[in-house]
Amino acid sequence: MSETLFEFVAARLEERSELDRLEARGTVRIALKEAGLDPRSVTAEQMAVMLVRAMPKELSARGIQGADEICQGLATAVKGFQGGPKSTAETPEDVFRRLGSR
Repeated sequence: MSETLFEFVAARLEERSELDRLEARGTVRIALKEAGLDPRSVTAEQMAVMLVRAMPKELSARGIQGADEICQGLATAVKGFQGGPKSTAETPEDVFRRLGSR
């Protein structure tokens, strides 16, 4: 079974921060929920937007230093991710609009 985008991001977050596996997975889930995205169906474009817009706040709340840099690196890594859903039903602009309304 191939790695999902959610698993990919959570594993990279664990590698790049002081978070353990459960903390990294939980933080990604919370940030996705905040952005109104489902971990099972999020696309790479949506994940990249969430990583730049919502994840730095979540990491900072957990005392992670260099949150912006970590998130930018993760967003770049996500762009090269192969696998996961290919749906383009929601554009990055839709995600930005939703995040901006909070």
